[in-house]
Amino acid sequence: MSETIRELISEAALDARIRELGKQISEDYAGKQVHLICVLKGGVFFMCELAKRITVPVSMDFMSVGSYGDGTTSSGVVKIAKDLDESLEGKDVLVVEDIIDSGRTLSYLLEILAKRGPKSMKLCTLLDKPDRRVREVKVDYTGFVIPDEFIVGYGLDYAQKYRNLPYIGIVEGIE
Repeated sequence: MSETIRELISEAALDARIRELGKQISEDYAGKQVHLICVLKGGVFFMCELAKRITVPVSMDFMSVGSYGDGTTSSGVVKIAKDLDESLEGKDVLVVEDIIDSGRTLSYLLEILAKRGPKSMKLCTLLDKPDRRVREVKVDYTGFVIPDEFIVGYGLDYAQKYRNLPYIGIVEGIE
């Protein structure tokens, strides 16, 4: 059986909410520079759009961590495939994620980053799926709270497909 995609959050709704998040982050970091850390691969679409809407100075770095492989549920094993290029010492850090699901990966990542001496560290996610949470994670900025469905689009994938959809969709028909 082949999968189909049903739209959950439209491109227009994503754009409007990201503008709101950019405004709030700009207000909260007024007079400071914010160092965005993108969690690859999925977070890159969101971070690029968010960064364009933040009015305070921004710097960026990228990290690749994961616990999924090609499946639809977390394996529970977190791997760092690409570490940061820059030090976090004394920086106001904002970790930018596409989705928070079980919280395992992010909880582990935040523990690692906190040990690197940032001046402050907050978390921004486009999507939050609290029904799947097994590790508590404090989210400072949330785009949308979503139901426990397997979703794709706007950077999120299913076996490396559908990242380029301009909306968030629910995958139907996967085994």
